[in-house]
Amino acid sequence: MNNEFLQTEEAIVTVLKTVYDPEIPVNIYDLGLIYKVEVDENQIVHIDMTLTAPNCPAADFIIEDVRMKVEAVEGVKGVEVNLVFEPEWDKDMMSEEAKLELGFL
Repeated sequence: MNNEFLQTEEAIVTVLKTVYDPEIPVNIYDLGLIYKVEVDENQIVHIDMTLTAPNCPAADFIIEDVRMKVEAVEGVKGVEVNLVFEPEWDKDMMSEEAKLELGFL
């Protein structure tokens, strides 16, 4: 992998950490909602993500926020967000910081 590719991936993770579910004071990356981030040779970013609940009322807002913020990363030519529910999300997928913030530790 070249350095430019790694910088792009790092920048994507950084912007994903600015996306929040309006009902939870922790970003979606630390919540463990991002399952996969891949940048292909055409600089298209493929993201597999889930929600804390399949009927999340903020789903459209969160997905659009992810798409807009990742598209704004330098070098990114497009974003494909794939919403998945397998494996089902649970609180064990959260980072230690998220668990602490939400009182699970």
